[in-house]
Order: sequence, then structure tokens, then C-alpha cells
Amino acid sequence: MILVIKNDSQKRQLDNLVSWIKSLGLNVYMSRGENSTILGIIGDTSLVDVDLIRSLDIVETVKRISEPYKKANRKFHPDDTIIESSSARFGGKNFAVIAGPCSVESEEQIVSIARDVKKAGATALRGGAFKPRTSPYAFQGLRADGLKLLLVAKEVTGLPIVTEIMSVTHLDLFRDVDIIQVGARNMQNFELLKELGKLDVPILLKRGLANTIEEWIMSAEYIMSEGNARVILCERGIRTFEHYTRNTLDLSAIPLIKELTHLPVIVDPSHASGLARLVAPLSLASTGVGADGLIIEVHNNPEKALCDGPQCIRPQQFSDIMDRIRVILPLVNKEMCF
Repeated sequence: MILVIKNDSQKRQLDNLVSWIKSLGLNVYMSRGENSTILGIIGDTSLVDVDLIRSLDIVETVKRISEPYKKANRKFHPDDTIIESSSARFGGKNFAVIAGPCSVESEEQIVSIARDVKKAGATALRGGAFKPRTSPYAFQGLRADGLKLLLVAKEVTGLPIVTEIMSVTHLDLFRDVDIIQVGARNMQNFELLKELGKLDVPILLKRGLANTIEEWIMSAEYIMSEGNARVILCERGIRTFEHYTRNTLDLSAIPLIKELTHLPVIVDPSHASGLARLVAPLSLASTGVGADGLIIEVHNNPEKALCDGPQCIRPQQFSDIMDRIRVILPLVNKEMCF
């Protein structure tokens, strides 16, 4: 249930209303926008006398919400949420680009790529330290050493770092990570999501390989329900019957997500296709449908990459994509975030 509060309401009246609702054993989520204040009531709202609330002077409207997600729901929070991490800003009119290799391989590699993507206009540096792989014999990442190398690249370039967490047991290792990524395979690892919800760190939540939009939003709700509202959604393609691409990029999810939630949503064109030659057109298409940013795999030598080389683009290709994106951004009322 949501209550829209009149603009001329006094603070004392609002405080009294919130206290009364909480006395019923319900939680209250307050959102202050430019034009209105909204109270989201979470819990068994059958205890609430709707007619009584409607009769209060400070209440403009009362609405019941049928969707199972509450805190992520745009009805609770009509204005776009803008999530900041260092100089990176996601949401609203901001367009942010995260770039870097699939996996951290060496200090020379990660620092070189970090310099290249920053020069091209990247907002943050991505790089896998812990790598979930289908085969137990494939390269699993440098793990803790990889995190240390990411911090070296951050110190050299000033770019905030984004990397994937795979287990609750690794949380202490991620204390200096600027944005923690939850990969597709862990989208419904609810115990991990709940622990991440206790942090004050932005969480980049990728859509699962075969999950619906509502399941994806509900995973965000797990994080938000524990107190962390700094969630960035990432569409990275879903598994379909098509075999020409690694996954099928669901571009329709972008405008839908922005209707349903107030959270920023970005796109991963690299994992979506698995093909380097498709990264550019998918990046441009994602920008055109209103995405709040991109996360792109960039490698200085894709042929020798230890992980996902076929979908990595070179630094010069990344720079060309960034130039083309800048042409599109004014058409979708966004601007590049540096």
C-alpha cells in the first residue's frame, strides 16, 4: 500500500501518521520526491483502515500495490534513483560505462586496460577476480590476488572498481571494492543477497540466465529489504533456443524495467552475444532504448585472454563505440558521466 502525502503537510502530522502505522506492526518506507512525499507500507495491510487514512487531512491518495516487490517499485518511488560511486553516477540523466577485461590476469594487463578505457571515457573499471566457470578445469581467476591488482589499477587511474562476488565467505575480501557485482548464476542466491543488503555499497545485479523480469526485480528486493537501496540492475541476455549467439539480449526489458522500478538499469552487450563483432551494435541499441549505461569487456589481446576472449573488444574498438554513443545520448535525454 502507498500513501501520497500532500505537499503542505506539517512534519508533526507526518510523524504522527508514521508512528501510528508502525504501531500496527507494519514497516514504513518514505520517499521524498520533487513534487510529493510517498509512504510505502509493507506488511499485512489488511490491518489498516483505508477509509480512515483517506479521511486524514495530510493524505492525498491511497493505493494498494499488487506487485510482490515493494521497495523496488516505482509506485513507491516515482523519481529515478541515482546511485553514485566515486565519480560514477547511474540513473536519471546520467549514462555510465563500465569497461575492462573479463578476468584480471596480471598487473601489467589490468593497469594498461584501465588507462585505455579511462582515456576513452569509461566511468569505472571492471575485472573478474573470482570467475564462475561452467568447467571446473577452466581458469577460475586470480581470486584474492586479482582483487589486489584491481586496487593497484584503481590507484593508478582513479577509476572505481567493479568485480563479482561468488560467496558470502568472501565478503571481507571485498571491503575496498566500489561496486560489488552479483553474476547471473548467483541472482537467486538469496543468502548472499541478504548479506549484501546489509552493506552500504552499490550492488550490480545481473539478470539470471533464464529468469523472468519479476524474478529479477524480486532479487533486487531481497537486497533492498535488508536496507541497501543502492542496486543497479544489469540485463545481460537470457538463454533461449537460439545458438548463433551465446545468449539472447532482451532489449524490451530495459524500458519495461524503467516503468516498473526506479532503479537504474544497464546492459552487458558482451555476455549477451558472446561475439565481439556484435558488441558495438548492441551497445548502440541499448543506448537507444534508454539504458542507464553499459558494462563492456575490453582486452588488449583478446586472442590470448584467459577467459571469454571471443567476446572481448580491443581498446580502440571501445573508443570508437564511446564516440558513437555520444552522438545518441542527446536523443534519449542523457549525458555521459565521467
